[in-house]
Amino acid sequence: MQTRSRWLGLLFIAAVSLAITGCPKEKPAEPTGGQSGGASAGATDSGRKKRIAVIPKGTAHSFWQTVLAGAQAAGQEENVEIIWQGPSGETDITGQINLVQNQINAGVDGIVLAATDAKSLIKPVQDALSKNIPVVTIDSGLSEPISLCYIATNNVEGGRQAADALAKAIGEMGKVGLLIFLKGARSSDEREQGFIEGLRKYPNIQLVSTLDIQSDPQKALEMTLNMLNAHPDLAGIFAANEPGGVGAANALRQRKLTDKVKLVAFDASEDQIKSLNEGIIQALVVQDPFKMGYFGVKTVMKAIRKEPISEKFIDSGVVVVNKENINTESIQKLLYPQGKK
Repeated sequence: MQTRSRWLGLLFIAAVSLAITGCPKEKPAEPTGGQSGGASAGATDSGRKKRIAVIPKGTAHSFWQTVLAGAQAAGQEENVEIIWQGPSGETDITGQINLVQNQINAGVDGIVLAATDAKSLIKPVQDALSKNIPVVTIDSGLSEPISLCYIATNNVEGGRQAADALAKAIGEMGKVGLLIFLKGARSSDEREQGFIEGLRKYPNIQLVSTLDIQSDPQKALEMTLNMLNAHPDLAGIFAANEPGGVGAANALRQRKLTDKVKLVAFDASEDQIKSLNEGIIQALVVQDPFKMGYFGVKTVMKAIRKEPISEKFIDSGVVVVNKENINTESIQKLLYPQGKK
């Protein structure tokens, strides 16, 4: 009986001691990467990889696939997870707003965004920033400079260079048409602005038609045919993005007007490069989508690490490609940043 009482007394003392000191604490886990004593660049305090949402205007066209390749390359270097989600089409503004909101609610660590509309995406970006989620815009930005950085082509300058290339192709004389791709999208509006400004140097060139193709190659084909019907003496066309270039080239093939009507287009899909080599397209105004995706992720990571972002705008560059320079080493590297497949 005494032995039992002694054991009960010892158990009581142990219980009181445990209540006072608490449970023994586990040794903190060692960081999985980076410098000793801290989390790796792409890891959260819990050890999971940071998640960067890259939200383009669309995913179908080769331009966006090259943006993705650049984002993934940066994601590998930074040891972060790239979440790639785009709306159903480049005109689906509501869909993109919902995607941004969903990623905010999911608690991503940063967002890289190509805005479908310069005004409508302002509030979602403000919502992200208010929750300390850094946002960098690429390709097509916002009408208010609220993102931490905007990485894009100087689209006004690209439009001016398109005007110069088309003027050269038509001998600085004649009627021309313009295919924009979405009124209200900053990149489309700026290319239109630059093209119109560029044409002012050429008093014998008249812009007779501007049509919105809604970033749809089939609509671009149909609208080009309409433009040709309305202006049978048309000398040239500027298509301000990849779907416009593809659709316009197909319309000229269909009408057998590839020798008569000259075409200059933005971007450089395989279809467009083929049309350039065949002489259907006279020049391509080529951006660097790989660089946009790459530096978009890199810049978001700088913000996450609380590093200063000194530049509010990074010009990713634009080059006019034609049959004379397409096979040079620098142009081939621009057209195929990951090498030919």
